[in-house]
Amino acid sequence: MRKKVLLLGSGELGKEVVIAMQRLAQYVIAVDNYKDAPAMQVANEFEVINMLDGDELDRIVEKHKPDFIVPEVESIRTERFYDYEKQGYVVIPSAKAANFTMNRKSIRDLAASELKINTAKYKYASSLKELKVGVLYTGIPCVVKPLMSSSGKGQTIIKSEADIEKAWAYAMEGSRGDLMEVIVEEFINFDYEITLLTLTQNRGNTIFCPPIGHIQERGDYQQSWQPIIMDELHLKTAQIMADKITKSLGGSGIWGVEFFIAKDEVYFSELSPRPHDTGMVTLAGTQSFNQFELHARAILDIPVLDIPLLRNGASAVVLAHKESNNFPIFTGLEEAAKFKNTDFKIFGKPATRCYRRMGVALSYGAEETSELVERAKNVANKIKVN
Repeated sequence: MRKKVLLLGSGELGKEVVIAMQRLAQYVIAVDNYKDAPAMQVANEFEVINMLDGDELDRIVEKHKPDFIVPEVESIRTERFYDYEKQGYVVIPSAKAANFTMNRKSIRDLAASELKINTAKYKYASSLKELKVGVLYTGIPCVVKPLMSSSGKGQTIIKSEADIEKAWAYAMEGSRGDLMEVIVEEFINFDYEITLLTLTQNRGNTIFCPPIGHIQERGDYQQSWQPIIMDELHLKTAQIMADKITKSLGGSGIWGVEFFIAKDEVYFSELSPRPHDTGMVTLAGTQSFNQFELHARAILDIPVLDIPLLRNGASAVVLAHKESNNFPIFTGLEEAAKFKNTDFKIFGKPATRCYRRMGVALSYGAEETSELVERAKNVANKIKVN
């Protein structure tokens, strides 16, 4: 049966969700606060609204009466989702999940205080003065993040007391929505970090994708690879944590659960109740279904029995380096296409800014993932955003 999907947020991840949904014969309305967003270019319909305006959100839900409400970004008046569920709408994965994970405070308190999951030491701060107190508690170095942000926006590593004031200002600048508060957490001396894509299903068990390794710069992902080779005990510990927290939040869909892996410990870091940017590596055909297809199937209650690894893969981002409000022109595509066992995706964003993610390069094969990462980077470096 054809269902109506209201997608709240229309970036590159949302675009792939639309494609996955339409390949399963569904009807998608893409929503964002600007016209020509990537997902709008492939959706059946689109709406341009301020999703932080609860009345506007109510109007769109009432207008379209969707079977599923699927959030894809943080900047949404998520507390309205509880009312939608009472009215009989299905929020993906659930109103609780969307509301908790859009705010780092809610999800961290749930993990650390209620579920007793291992995390870094942390404090909250709603002023520069409180931030200084928090830094005293966690010690230096420490990490400061806005409670509501994505893709590393507003994130700073404090390495000395001189960094505190700059960290506060940068966090306020990078904060999404109207929440002017930060989390300051101890800097974990981890060996590496992973994303564990976790699939929850109404009529099936929770299952996990092979773990994904990734590298960040400026708080944003730059390269990812699958699988990352890791200690089996650490992987099992991460899976138990991911299962615990997703069950507590409820609902069906793909989740990007991030962990720091140290020599003797696994630390829960963050959680996204939707496809994850590092999970774009699955577009390289590493799995039986990519993360967007898994999300669509879980939403529609189409069972997935397992997620085997088919081949190794890697991804590297294509970045803009200047600001422009015009649709960018891409050059170097012919050169980028000359590498064997590679691909690239251009997202179709209508404007650029410095370090904005505009596309992704992919590589795949039986080689070591380190080789695949280098190949993906080589492809990405050939593509220029003008």
